[in-house]
Amino acid sequence: MTARHPAGRQLFGYGMSSSLPTLPDAQLAPLLEAYKCARAAKLRQTALFFVALTLAVIVSAKVAEIDLFKLGANIGSFFNYFSRLFVFDSGDLQGRSVLLDIGEWYWGFRKWLRLLGDTLLIAYVGTFIGALGAFLICFSGARNLSPNPWVRGVAKRALEFFRTVPEIVFALIFVIAFGLGPIPGVLALSLHTFGALGKQFLEVVENIDMRPVEGATACGASWVDSIRFAVVPQVLSNFVSYTLLRFEINVRGASVMGFVGAGGIGQDLIEAIRKFYYTDVSAILLMIIATVMIVDIATAHVRHRLIGLEEAR
Repeated sequence: MTARHPAGRQLFGYGMSSSLPTLPDAQLAPLLEAYKCARAAKLRQTALFFVALTLAVIVSAKVAEIDLFKLGANIGSFFNYFSRLFVFDSGDLQGRSVLLDIGEWYWGFRKWLRLLGDTLLIAYVGTFIGALGAFLICFSGARNLSPNPWVRGVAKRALEFFRTVPEIVFALIFVIAFGLGPIPGVLALSLHTFGALGKQFLEVVENIDMRPVEGATACGASWVDSIRFAVVPQVLSNFVSYTLLRFEINVRGASVMGFVGAGGIGQDLIEAIRKFYYTDVSAILLMIIATVMIVDIATAHVRHRLIGLEEAR
């Protein structure tokens, strides 16, 4: 049965069939003109933005003394360097691809593997010490757990300082203080990890559910007991996830620490770069890349498992 809608639309049972009304040309013309003006204004704004961005890039390049013509003239040298990484440049194999003699390419595999193990240990110990320090300080810097503003301020400023100073700067200082070896690398990574993880831990703590804390306090629990039984169970999985992510970052950082004599495979890498041992550079770089990929896959798997457990809870 068909019913006529007051506005001219027809209703068929539970469905509805309608025709869109059309405005007269006299009423439609001003609306179309307003749309065109708005669209033109938007295009002008976009064009002005890109013009301003281009000018900013040109001015920045001028201030930084970047010579685009020199860059274009020497761009071939950049690609030539990378092409030489995979070609022997001396001996009977000169000019041949490294893939034709893997044994000669990785002549120092055992030595590099040992140094790579040192790099992983430096990253591991540095991450562990830094994470432990971050765990101890993050509760004092959280505004929902630490009532004293002076304590919060000191904790946050300390974290800002240690995460602002690059690891390489800390490594240079500790190399001067303790000499060459892995100790400067461990200390440098520990301090930077302390600042970076402390900030992340603190933000996790500040977003917890406070009801368990209030319940523990109402039952007479001390501040430490409240942290132990009401806060740590809520944040532990996130803490572990962030720590694993930081360990992956520190593996790369530990490789760079060797550039200033702070132990690990970076020392051999910088030596090969300085002496233009191209094939050694490529061999060491591939080992570092493969190690970082393995660590990334392993830590990502663990992090996803932790996130899954957290969501299931």
